[in-house]
Amino acid sequence: MDEDFIERAFTQPATPGSGPQAGRRRMMAPSKIGLAGTGVPDPELAVIGRVGSDAVMMMGENPALPPMPARPRLLDFFRARLDDFYLRHMAGSAKHALDAGMDEKIVLACLLHDISNGALIRGDHGYWGAQMIAPYVDEEVAWAVRYHQCLRYVPDEAAGYRYPEIYLRLFGADYRPPDYIMRDAATARAHRWYMSARQVTLHDLYLFEEAGTVEPVELDVFEEIVGRHFRQPEEGLGLDDSPSSHMWRTIIWPNNFL
Repeated sequence: MDEDFIERAFTQPATPGSGPQAGRRRMMAPSKIGLAGTGVPDPELAVIGRVGSDAVMMMGENPALPPMPARPRLLDFFRARLDDFYLRHMAGSAKHALDAGMDEKIVLACLLHDISNGALIRGDHGYWGAQMIAPYVDEEVAWAVRYHQCLRYVPDEAAGYRYPEIYLRLFGADYRPPDYIMRDAATARAHRWYMSARQVTLHDLYLFEEAGTVEPVELDVFEEIVGRHFRQPEEGLGLDDSPSSHMWRTIIWPNNFL
């Protein structure tokens, strides 16, 4: 693999100081799942081959990313780890629900519905996202985040939801969701919280469809709602001992080698 490319893409220059790894270049290897099926050569062996007295594999803070507080709270992850698209998408969807007079739990579910594909992993993002937030929110909120994924593919004209036009372009008009999606959509349809997940789909705004019409939303709008409905661990999100704390740690330090 081209040495110049390795240097540009997977190397952080040495930083001064006395902390761990200070004074040495730090090498990054992307996660395997992000390269699978792309045909892009895996740089891991080439990256490891550059390790030596002046270079180590990255562990801990990446100076190229905004720093996280010592005890990060939910909205710190929005500010420091989401790109502009997902920040505007998730905050915009939540503000849409807030302006429509939705219950605060629905507003929170809209704010969190894409936390996985925005900050961690894209595939099955509703399921991953629900697991991430489950220790910290009401069960109904996590349920709505989980099932919004499958319900995106299933129209409900009575509720005012049609199959998204954008999906026809993204996936093709002949695309059919896999069996587990349809199975879980049927499960959701029969559940007492069906409309909670359905409301997430109704307020799920796509900025590339709404180009120029969705204004950025200040996260301060949601501070009180998050304070009332998201249990912030005293140690900091990701630094506690919940079943999903490792997911939040991965977002804090996304370039850790191990």
